[in-house]
Amino acid sequence: MYKNCEFLKIYFLSATRNFSKIKTLRPKRIKTNIDMETKCREDPALFKLDTPEFKNIFSPEVLDLKKLFDKYNYEIRIAGGAVRDLLLRQQAKDLDFATVATPEQMKEMFTAENVRMINMSGEKHGTITPRINDKENFEVTTLRIDMVTDGRHAEVEFTKDWKLDANRRDLTINSMFLGFDGTVYDYFFGYEDLQNRRVAFVGDADVRIKEDYLRIMRYFRFYGRIAEKANNHDQNTLDVIKANVDGLQNVSGERIWMELKKTLQGNFAGDLLKTMLNVGIGQYIGIPNPVLKELDVLLNRSQHLDLHPMSYLAALLENIDDVTVLHARLKFSSYERDMAYFIVEHRGEKEGARPLLPYEKLVLNTKIKQKDAVDYVREVLKYRGSEKLLQQFNSWDIPRFPINGKILKDHGVPPGKMYGPIINRIKDIWIDNEYKQSTADLVKLLPGIIDEHKQK
Repeated sequence: MYKNCEFLKIYFLSATRNFSKIKTLRPKRIKTNIDMETKCREDPALFKLDTPEFKNIFSPEVLDLKKLFDKYNYEIRIAGGAVRDLLLRQQAKDLDFATVATPEQMKEMFTAENVRMINMSGEKHGTITPRINDKENFEVTTLRIDMVTDGRHAEVEFTKDWKLDANRRDLTINSMFLGFDGTVYDYFFGYEDLQNRRVAFVGDADVRIKEDYLRIMRYFRFYGRIAEKANNHDQNTLDVIKANVDGLQNVSGERIWMELKKTLQGNFAGDLLKTMLNVGIGQYIGIPNPVLKELDVLLNRSQHLDLHPMSYLAALLENIDDVTVLHARLKFSSYERDMAYFIVEHRGEKEGARPLLPYEKLVLNTKIKQKDAVDYVREVLKYRGSEKLLQQFNSWDIPRFPINGKILKDHGVPPGKMYGPIINRIKDIWIDNEYKQSTADLVKLLPGIIDEHKQK
């Protein structure tokens, strides 16, 4: 059924002799004995897929892409995540393709066929992006080997060997290919791992991680997507990750957050976050002193409430200064950053004449977009496990404050610094009276409020 990949051993032993001819990155990475002894199939063609999900991928643009490659006699297959998703009977979200054609050959082909190419930045790594029928873009990447890496970037050599390309990918479940006739090509037993809900690196986990330290974060993301149990990790894999976590310090915060966010949106988010912290990831992603006790409280009371990723992270932070540190590392969007600040600031107990009143005030008195304030309050209530209040809040129709600057001016309030304090004071009265007062009712209060302000 399988054999040791002797061809890989021969190839990489010879490849190391050629490193001096390549402009090297730091440090050099070569295949280890574990890599060279990795078991692989003699015949990678497993079976033919014939499911509705598979048939759904064949848009006119996909078919036209295939016709182009057939016309020029270049083999092309679907690669990576789409194959994994289709084998799980899920719709393929994004289609990526692999081919034996070099970037230069693809450019010549697309130019001859008047097909526009976009985003040429991926060319040096073998990726060309044609826009088929001026309607859909597809990334098509030449089969390649990562010859030399620095833990994030690689210098590549192109190949026509599908097995060599599969060998340089991160996880076995992401190393499969799919022919347009439905044939599943699996060199490193990714199909079995998928059936067993096992997340494993291709070959030597230590080498795969050192080739690209972001793979540490990808491991946890795919564990959340594939695994059936929260803590069924291979201990050796966790040990290897722990030994390599310092490599994350050289990975951009944006890329780390992209993977971490997806992990926290998936299954076992809280458990995976704790596992990540246990292997030492925290200090390299902006959480050097995580508040684990608060995270446990959050998971016990609120994990079932479809928490936003920022709630999980906020639980690990002691104060808003910690939010600033985390944002500086991960580069959140302004919406995410402000949500983290809001949760940390307002997650404590609040008192009011009615339980919901403090949260209504947060919306009505907000200085940010009211829509965002509504989202943030909703997340705070989920964070606190206040399900009844959350239901009430979701049913609350936000009232419109019936006073504005023009009304103040028309009723004798002099323009200037008085406007803000007077509006705030009259709004507090309106809120405390449960929004029952009309414009006329509130205007009657203006003389007294103006006198109060002048006396101050």
